[in-house]
Parts: sequence; C-alpha cells; structure tokens
Amino acid sequence: MNTNLITMIPSVEADELAYLQAFTQDLAEDKLHLFISLYNSKRKKTETILICCLLGFVCAGGIQRFVVGQVGMGILYLFTGGLCLIGTIVDIINHKALTFEYNQKMAMEAMGMVKGF
Repeated sequence: MNTNLITMIPSVEADELAYLQAFTQDLAEDKLHLFISLYNSKRKKTETILICCLLGFVCAGGIQRFVVGQVGMGILYLFTGGLCLIGTIVDIINHKALTFEYNQKMAMEAMGMVKGF
C-alpha cells in the first residue's frame, strides 16, 4: 500500500521515503492519500534548502534557517554574518539533515491532522 508514496511525493530522498513508509504503515488508503496531500504542501525539497544556504553565503546569512522555521537562529545568523560564515558553511554541508529534520516535523504535524479527521 505504501509503495505508491514514491510516485506521489516529488523528489523524495531515500531516507525520507524509508521514514515515511515506517511512519504511515498503519494508515488506511484514504487516510494515506490525505496524509500525502498535507505532507506535500508542507515539506521542503533539499534543493530549496541548498539554494537558500548558498544565498545565505553570498547575500544575507540565515535565510535557510528562516525557511525551515528556526527564526531565532535565522536572526542570529543574520546579525552575525552566518556566525562569521562558519555556520553557513556547516549548513551548506548539512543541508540534507536540515531538510530531513524539518520534513520529519511536518510529517508529524500532517499525521496529527490526519488522525484528527
């Protein structure tokens, strides 16, 4: 039943797919489709976070942190120049982990909405 997740979620990473399959294994077909539609509207692609990290490196530091909902860190990066560019470089290297962490939160939020229906 969950094998169709890969076709319904564009540009899903392998670790994200494994997480979602384990996370949604007990959902009925209609609830699964509702979850996928809610999750697709909330999730971020790794390419988007990488582009924001690169923009943060070139323009204003912290853009990537604002995008993933970490406003406090975004303000800190903005005023410190991405923590003297070191934090921005670390975020460029770890952009997949930032994206996966954000997408996990969005999956939990979408699951809460699905279970509420």
